[in-house]
Amino acid sequence: MKKIVLYLKLLRVHQWVKNLFIFLPPFFALKLKSEFVLEKGIIAFFAFSMIASATYIFNDMLDISADRLHPTKCKRPLASKEVSFVEGIVLMVILLLASTYLFVFVIKSPVGTFIAGFYLLQNILYTIKLKHISILDVVIISVGFVLRILLGGAVTNTQLSHWIILMTFVFALFLALAKRRDDVSNFIQTGNKSRKNIQGYNLEFLNVSITVMATVVVVCYIMYCTSAEVIARFGDNVYLTSFFVILGILRYLQLTFVWLISGSPTLVLLKNRFLQVIILGWILSFAAIIYIKL
Repeated sequence: MKKIVLYLKLLRVHQWVKNLFIFLPPFFALKLKSEFVLEKGIIAFFAFSMIASATYIFNDMLDISADRLHPTKCKRPLASKEVSFVEGIVLMVILLLASTYLFVFVIKSPVGTFIAGFYLLQNILYTIKLKHISILDVVIISVGFVLRILLGGAVTNTQLSHWIILMTFVFALFLALAKRRDDVSNFIQTGNKSRKNIQGYNLEFLNVSITVMATVVVVCYIMYCTSAEVIARFGDNVYLTSFFVILGILRYLQLTFVWLISGSPTLVLLKNRFLQVIILGWILSFAAIIYIKL
């Protein structure tokens, strides 16, 4: 039983929550009421999550030395030697084979399969080289979220608007910069350089960048809500959901600058009840407006 827990920890199953972005295209396109679309989305979610977990294992294998210097990453299964390299390789191969089968023989979306393959290649390059290049590292992370959106659109035959792609990118960039700030803060406090590209950042630069991106996220969302395209399609009440977006951004800024706990956006979401309520409020209010036509 302990071994299973360690394997799940190695797979970082809690990070699968990020792959829920796959469902955003059909959600906004009013397609989630279709059983076929929902089924395709769910299968794609698990297939993509397997690829993501495989890349996490690959990353942990290459980052063992750096992880052992980090206050929390040192507890990862491979870094702590609770799971062997051989076990990691076997798990990685199984995940990739299972994901390939689902994309090729079950989902049967050539575009979706290509996007998933591109994501895998991007993450391999990111782990080997790109994550060591300042600025490019956070851009690559943000592109990963855009790929999730593109995948969701491909497997559910949903046309994507420029709004969802743009807002996904800037929002992910905001989160990535906040995460990088935590790395710099940890370096200042402990002297442990957990990332090679840490010298390309400092708190002043990141504080300004995070603030700028937070502003861009809010402005873009308000522009989206008040655009003629959205009003014509969903009515003029979508702007009401901007309350939750503004509140959510302010909360995350508080967690980043005041409580200093932006190291893992996923864990922040899973542990912070206030943030969970805000996100749930946004989902329910948006769903009520576009599905129930409030």
